[in-house]
Amino acid sequence: MRTMTGQPAAAGSEDQRGAPRAGATPGRPLLPGQPGRPDVFTFGETMVALRGSGPLKLGGTMNVSIAGAESNVAIGLARLGHDVRWAGAVGEDEAGQLVLRTLRAEGVGVSGASTDPGAPTGLLLFEPRLPEVTRVHYYRAGSAGSRIGADVIQRAFSAAPPRVLHLTGITPSLSPTARAAAGLVLQLSRESGSLVCLDVNFRARLWTAEAAAEVLREWIPFVDVLIASDDELPLCLPGSGDGGGEGSPGGGEGSQGAKGTTGANEGLRAEGAGAGMGAEWADGGLGADGGLARWASEPEEATVAGGAGACGGAIPLPPQEVTGDPAATVAAQARLLLDQGVGEVVVKLGAEGATAFTHGGSLHQPAKPVRAVDAVGAGDAFVAGYLSALLDGEGPAGRLERAVTTGAFAVASPGDWEGAPTRAELGMLGAPPGTVVR
Repeated sequence: MRTMTGQPAAAGSEDQRGAPRAGATPGRPLLPGQPGRPDVFTFGETMVALRGSGPLKLGGTMNVSIAGAESNVAIGLARLGHDVRWAGAVGEDEAGQLVLRTLRAEGVGVSGASTDPGAPTGLLLFEPRLPEVTRVHYYRAGSAGSRIGADVIQRAFSAAPPRVLHLTGITPSLSPTARAAAGLVLQLSRESGSLVCLDVNFRARLWTAEAAAEVLREWIPFVDVLIASDDELPLCLPGSGDGGGEGSPGGGEGSQGAKGTTGANEGLRAEGAGAGMGAEWADGGLGADGGLARWASEPEEATVAGGAGACGGAIPLPPQEVTGDPAATVAAQARLLLDQGVGEVVVKLGAEGATAFTHGGSLHQPAKPVRAVDAVGAGDAFVAGYLSALLDGEGPAGRLERAVTTGAFAVASPGDWEGAPTRAELGMLGAPPGTVVR
């Protein structure tokens, strides 16, 4: 049995800078709930997922489901009782109908979604290779989700501006049009007063670290809550010669339009993987697990993914204080981002839990110990828990507590989103082994 273990420090332990004040909010105030105004709006690509039980070349049966970082978060929030809207594009095919039907069944609003008759719904295959190592194969080149346009997202967002906009770093990596849509919705969020949450979710098979950093650094002035694993933070740090600013958050197709972007199309073909097919390990697979995937697969990450963590390669770092203490390095990076205007930086630390940094200080929350079953989707579940508690008005301690709880449910359950808890189930993790709920 593999367990998630935390630091010896007690839950919610504070560092020398002091703990964030109770009820502290990110940089901008969260808008109150209003009729017709959803809690959260998110968009991105959701694909049909086929999950096997062993090597694909040996055949066998596969379970059919859906998967996508943003829709995983949407489902997690809906199960916790929040009003969530998802927008994206699916093909005019049975696979697309499965995506929309599943989201509707989970209580996620999809009125802003569109169908593309000229492109198929994306596909991914999960191939378990070892008890704690899963390989993921993408078939998403030219998919409907990667071709999403800014006009579709603008209509969906403007129809009911949300309290919170949730984006990931996966969407801008898919195509110039998807990147433009994300840039536009950031501007719309500023105009409507929506809080912006960004989960970095860097995927080295979709674009290079340099291309990601160029876009993410332009987005940072718009971000209120930044969520990242510790090895993703450098992608967001200000770099030398940055020409960013608040005027255009990566919305065009100029310097970052295709430069350094492997994307969902050309890059995977260049790797010789066929028609848009690529393979990744569970810690960097679907873009649905983030740093918390290492709760169950940390040793394999260094060995299988080349020893570079979730980012899959060296990341150009801006000038900063050099320290031999990883925790001090993360804290220094978080302070740089807070100085850039981010209201709250939440760092996922895998088996060590997570730490939230605000202008008032920092707060650490150890991970919850559970039997690890499937790490894919843990990062998205973490985000759903964090945003849920934020919407409920919880302070940093309550947000972190709910986030590591929902993340633990994901680790302890098979599938990307299937194990997401309802609000009534949040307390089940504290039950002793063998408990029967009657």
